[in-house]
Amino acid sequence: MNKVKLDEVDHQILDILIDNTRIPFTDISKKLLISAGTVHVRVKKMEEAGIIKGSSLNLDYIKLGYSFIAYVGIFLEKTSRTQDVLTNLRKMPFVTVAHITTGKFNIFCKVRARDTKHAKDIIFGIDDIDGVSRTETMISLEESINDKKRLMHHIFNEL
Repeated sequence: MNKVKLDEVDHQILDILIDNTRIPFTDISKKLLISAGTVHVRVKKMEEAGIIKGSSLNLDYIKLGYSFIAYVGIFLEKTSRTQDVLTNLRKMPFVTVAHITTGKFNIFCKVRARDTKHAKDIIFGIDDIDGVSRTETMISLEESINDKKRLMHHIFNEL
């Protein structure tokens, strides 16, 4: 993997975008005392290099009625079934994250649900996927830290 070279202006642009992905380029240009065209060109360059991959929308899932979070460790019958199981997990909209892992589980995923009954239905659905031998579930009592911004700021300050 090739590391992309970023200069100080790129870092400053990214630092602003980390805090607010919807900020207009004209506002960034005013803060950095550069032209909006320069901001546009630099952002486009970082998108083409794969450093910036779109932008994201942060939702308040509790206000939307999806306050229940569970983590499900999946044991596979055979590791050769990994991709088949992941294909089926992708079809389940309430499975929001899935990782192929080492250690106890073959796959570890995050599930977001309305309540315990809804979570049970989702987890039973995961159990029913061909290739899954069993699952182990942990219920999240509270999501205390969910902040990618701190890591991104740290990474860009290191560069």
